[in-house]
Amino acid sequence: MWRKSEEANPSSKPIIKAESAAADPSPAAASLATMPANPAVPEPPSAPPASIAAPEVVSVVTDASPSQISAGLKIRGEITGTSDLWIDGDIQGKIQLTGCKLTVGPSGRIKSDIEAREINVLGTVSGNLKAAETVTLGNTGRVEGSVVTRRIAIEDGARLRGKVEMVRVEAAPAAKAAAASARSGAASAAPAEKEKS
Repeated sequence: MWRKSEEANPSSKPIIKAESAAADPSPAAASLATMPANPAVPEPPSAPPASIAAPEVVSVVTDASPSQISAGLKIRGEITGTSDLWIDGDIQGKIQLTGCKLTVGPSGRIKSDIEAREINVLGTVSGNLKAAETVTLGNTGRVEGSVVTRRIAIEDGARLRGKVEMVRVEAAPAAKAAAASARSGAASAAPAEKEKS
């Protein structure tokens, strides 16, 4: 059926009809038959006005979740790093996490020495623990080995078989140097007084 309204209002974009479209009834040929002559080209974005300043780059530090060794994983070898770690697997080998927190989960089993800033034990550890700040034994925690730390917390139900050594917070280097020079000055002054008498 003929529509007079379409013919009366011609489109601003002329339609190019391919001659081969009539011969080929495929959908691809039909789509080629109705392509616009001047396809719309997007304009490049305009520059922002001079009065608007570019935004400042702000770095955001987020508290990332710790790395995790899940239950069912077995690792034989040394683990080192600078990220907090949660262990629920089976580990045999030295663990050294400088300045980080290590948590041995309830199903974690470790047979090695551990060195970290903070150590939380909820599972089983056979080895020596050395923490720069704190060792915490949860109510399901089991440790067999020596513990060296500044502070220790042991919950009811936890087991510890081994030696605990509490270390003092080290004095500032300037105070240490002053104490050492005072000791050396007193030692050198004593022989000088003996010679006078």
